[in-house]
Amino acid sequence: MTVSLVLVIIMGALFAAGVYSMLERSLTRVLIGFLLLGNAANLFLLIVMGEPGVAPFFGAAEPDEMSDPLPQALTLTAIVITFAVSAFLLALIYRSWQLGQADTVVDDEADREVRERAAADEDTMDDEITDEDDDATTDFIGTETSPIVILHQQDIAELRDDAPVDRPRGGDDR
Repeated sequence: MTVSLVLVIIMGALFAAGVYSMLERSLTRVLIGFLLLGNAANLFLLIVMGEPGVAPFFGAAEPDEMSDPLPQALTLTAIVITFAVSAFLLALIYRSWQLGQADTVVDDEADREVRERAAADEDTMDDEITDEDDDATTDFIGTETSPIVILHQQDIAELRDDAPVDRPRGGDDR
């Protein structure tokens, strides 16, 4: 099986362009990036499929001459998934255009608050660490807060065992 280097390079370029486009804030570019990723996945499955052969349900052919039906089924599944998500993204873009006359996603006040709170929380976490905390290997320092209780011999004697016990039947040695 020889794979054309041109197909591999085109597949890599489609994946790279798709990922790059999906990182933009414009929903239209996200849609284009997703379509590029879908086409790159289909091309990948085409490359993996190998040499074309006789249909697998054709009874007269030997197994070596048959094509593998799994990549074909995966390609059809990838096409359907790409179509469904593209339809959803188109509806999302249309609704965004109706509401705001733009398809660009912008940060709102809640996004900015979360970003500022994350930076402040990181600073306070750095301030809380002390030298004695570095020696701790667990979050549960004291025994009263530990989820695992260590029983001593005197504690075991006080426990009552309610578990059923297997008893031999009346004289059967089976």
